[in-house]
Amino acid sequence: MTSCLHVNTGVVLFAHGSRDPLWRLPIDAVAQRMAQQWPQIPVAVAFLELTQPDLPTAVEEMMKQGLSHLRIVPMFLGVGRHAREDLPEMVKHLTLAHPQVAFELLPAIGEHPAMTDLLARIAAGQAAQYIDD
Repeated sequence: MTSCLHVNTGVVLFAHGSRDPLWRLPIDAVAQRMAQQWPQIPVAVAFLELTQPDLPTAVEEMMKQGLSHLRIVPMFLGVGRHAREDLPEMVKHLTLAHPQVAFELLPAIGEHPAMTDLLARIAAGQAAQYIDD
């Protein structure tokens, strides 16, 4: 399968963070799955608070790879203040600090129709095709 992303694009999976170190495992699993399925797409994780790395640190690391386009994917099911206000403000500051990079802020993952469909399938016990052996 080929990627539909621009050349020199990286993906940053952005989540809230937690004091519990196990909380980040699902976000890391998404990054690992992406790296396995699309090894040509650089992927990183970043967190708002309580977990490292933060977004500016993840962006700096991605820029060291020569990337000129960063797609930030909010890994939030709901759109609260963090997704609606805090993250856009952070991206605004990153854009000002790094004008050579095109930042693309996607809607929260929970707003995607495919996620809604998958969650409904899981709740209905109809997601067996998504389970790995």
